Amino acid sequence: MSDPSTVREELRRRIADFLAAHDPATTERSAFLRARYDAGLAWVFFPEGHGGLGLPRALQPEVDRLFESAGAPDNNREVNGIGLGMAAPTILAFGTEEQKRRFLRPLWTGEEVWCQLFSEPGAGSDLAAVATRAVRQGETWVVNGQKVWTSVAHNARFAILVARTNPDVPKHAGLTYFLCDMTDPGVDVRPLRQITGEAEFNEVFLTDVRIPDTHRLGAEGEGWKVATATLNNERVAIGDAAAPREGGMVGVVARTWREHPERRTAELHDRLLRLWVDAEVARLTGQRLRQKLALGQPGPAGSTMKLTFARLNQQLSGLELELLGEDGLRYSDWTMVRPERVDFTGRDAGYRYLRAKGNSIEGGTSEILRTIVAERVLGLPAEPRVDKDIPWKELQK
Repeated sequence: MSDPSTVREELRRRIADFLAAHDPATTERSAFLRARYDAGLAWVFFPEGHGGLGLPRALQPEVDRLFESAGAPDNNREVNGIGLGMAAPTILAFGTEEQKRRFLRPLWTGEEVWCQLFSEPGAGSDLAAVATRAVRQGETWVVNGQKVWTSVAHNARFAILVARTNPDVPKHAGLTYFLCDMTDPGVDVRPLRQITGEAEFNEVFLTDVRIPDTHRLGAEGEGWKVATATLNNERVAIGDAAAPREGGMVGVVARTWREHPERRTAELHDRLLRLWVDAEVARLTGQRLRQKLALGQPGPAGSTMKLTFARLNQQLSGLELELLGEDGLRYSDWTMVRPERVDFTGRDAGYRYLRAKGNSIEGGTSEILRTIVAERVLGLPAEPRVDKDIPWKELQK
């Protein structure tokens, strides 16, 4: 095995040589990002030929810092979070070589934004109960159904999609996973207006959408296995964003505390300190989780990070309103817009308070995540599941 210090030094040399040949100040943005991908400096922990060098995942933050300090363009991480955090690792794990070559490069460069067609009106937390049907016709699948709570579907080119391909077997066994072109005929995206006034989420209607079998990810009937890997990646992506000490929401609230001494009370001070400690524990736990990820695939422990993220965001945004008093009740803009990304720290306190309410729903409800932690992390007895061995078509709808 190569010496870690030698590997790191060689990686730094590669980056320096790349920057010398592709000056960020003079190279067109898309050309720069494509060249970075082709040089294996996109995801360095991905295999060679797919944006990486097959190096340890722990080196990725240093790579990103070196490019950022050089003034290199980013790849729309905030806009394409679903693609980068969920679709890409799933395609890498389950995709064919042809699928990896087709999708990973434009996904990483941000040229193709992705969304997630999982939840349905009758199957939100119980993803295995999805009713959207995919029927095979030769080398094509015809898909009909409705999806809901789909973030950035209005901007997405592709979607990861779970559909039912066999209603005659138990619900977990009859699912198949697809890559859906959102520009195809029959895909209808409609906005869902939220409590914030915006329509960041959507509902998506699929009517006779034709998906080639070459866009099936994984084997027919193994959609649950592929979807589970995607959901593990999602929960890690939501709850495990690297942040400095006092970064994110706790930093916003701490700044508000310092700027408004007239609002300070002993009770609010005690609550802020407790939440600050919780946020720091979560940050350090996230570092440990990233170290584990560097050694393999994400596991159920990512659910604990997502749970903590939701709780802290909601408690901190509520504390911020109390610190601001009547000023916290102001809401700057109720215009119905369809944003590309969520911006917690760049908006006012009213927005943060309202938007944080969705944190315990999106990416898996907190109730479902507690069940996952209880059963798969703590090893507690599983809840009784009377529908596990019954064919899906016989279940009460």
